[in-house]
Amino acid sequence: MPSKADVKAWKAQLVAQAEQQILKLTDSDRFKQYLNTLAKFHHCSARNIDLIYAQNPQATQVAGFKQWQTAFNRTVNKGAKSIRIAAPIIKKLTPAEQKHLDTTDERAIVGYRYLPVFDVAQTSGEPVLSAKDFVKENLADHQNVTSLYNAFKDYLNQQTDLKVSEVPLASLNGAKGYFQPSTNEIVIGGDEPDNALKLKTLYHEYAHSQLHGLKSAFKDRPRAYQETQAEAVAYVAMQNIGVDTSNYSLGYVATWAKDKAVIHSALSEIQQVSNKVIELSDGLTK
Repeated sequence: MPSKADVKAWKAQLVAQAEQQILKLTDSDRFKQYLNTLAKFHHCSARNIDLIYAQNPQATQVAGFKQWQTAFNRTVNKGAKSIRIAAPIIKKLTPAEQKHLDTTDERAIVGYRYLPVFDVAQTSGEPVLSAKDFVKENLADHQNVTSLYNAFKDYLNQQTDLKVSEVPLASLNGAKGYFQPSTNEIVIGGDEPDNALKLKTLYHEYAHSQLHGLKSAFKDRPRAYQETQAEAVAYVAMQNIGVDTSNYSLGYVATWAKDKAVIHSALSEIQQVSNKVIELSDGLTK
């Protein structure tokens, strides 16, 4: 039985390993691989996304040993090495603890334990379908990509304070679109012949509106930082609906990916907006 000190050291090593992996994201191919993980696990915490990526960047769907059996009718393959993720330890607070913590909450997170999970590739049994499979099938042809673009544009115009309009590409000086913070307006090149690119551009500019608008805490980020974040959100959103945009550059991220605090902040912001875009898109395609 390992000692408490051994367990603490192992946990610290696990988190440090994840941080080291993220800090290596200084080229677009590695960053793209991380974003693939982000798209697959958008309901996980940023901390667990980091842990999953560090231990198995190819993971697509994880669950516990028993959950694979009971929920998916699959079994974990013999000899499979588990992936460890963090789960909160929640405790009911006594009145004295509530007073000490200056809270009225009855329960609080007092720590974390690291639970073993396994990727679907480490299991055998019945096929596993996800919402993405159905969305991808629905968007398999050009017409349905166009439908999602129009639905997302209409949603932003009708349900948010953003205004989305289209202009000829010739008037954009080589750009595909832009976000104007002063008017809270997104402008898209309406005559772009590739409708998947139009949708990706709309995702990109929407990310700017959420991360870099006049009221955003991140509006003063350097331009290269902002462009990388917006492109990352667009890439994640397109991956979610099964449209491959790997031919589009994610930009050069080495300029801002060298500082641990900066990159974790950036990836956390990307995850927040990606979650929002994915939920909106999934809702619009139902």
